[in-house]
Amino acid sequence: MFEEFEKITTSVAEKERFRVAANKLLNQCFLLKKKEDTRKDYIYVRENKEAFRTYFDLLGYNLRINEDQGVLGIYSEYDTGRLSLTKMESIFLLILRLLYIEKRKEISSSYEEVVVLMEEIREKYSILKIKTKPNMDKITERNMISLFRKYNILRSLDSDVNQADTRIVIYPSVLMAVTVDDINAYYEMTEKKLQGYAGSGGKMEEEDLEG
Repeated sequence: MFEEFEKITTSVAEKERFRVAANKLLNQCFLLKKKEDTRKDYIYVRENKEAFRTYFDLLGYNLRINEDQGVLGIYSEYDTGRLSLTKMESIFLLILRLLYIEKRKEISSSYEEVVVLMEEIREKYSILKIKTKPNMDKITERNMISLFRKYNILRSLDSDVNQADTRIVIYPSVLMAVTVDDINAYYEMTEKKLQGYAGSGGKMEEEDLEG
């Protein structure tokens, strides 16, 4: 069980490389092959996946790799190590998922990034007609972008995220936040949740983003 782990941690340099990659996963939830600052770590973890599986298993995490999407992440087997999202954060994450799936269907190449405009996120939010907060304010928008950028769910291509034409790249890790085998079923599930939130006037249970 520990052979692969011991094999790549025999030198100080290898131990340091292992430590850096493991901490990135623990702190950021996901590593992406196409993201410049996580690409090397993604490849390193993928090439030494058994060693990392052994390590994370000891901590109570499962390592999952989706090579087709170029994403890997860790998932807690227990109730620890999870980020509890607020209602607004949960809504925002669902909107990102829905937009990702919609845009991915429009893109012919799997290598092309999914890019949406802030205006499109606002439009998805506005159709919910949440009485307590019908529109997102600028501070909320900045906080949402900052939060999900930290966990490698998205990145902004423009400095001012409050502009309607601000471009937001949504990473495929948004699909790994909750594992769903059937993407079509996932689309329907997400859409129903959004409709359900709209019908409840904003009352919902908080979701967890594992990591």
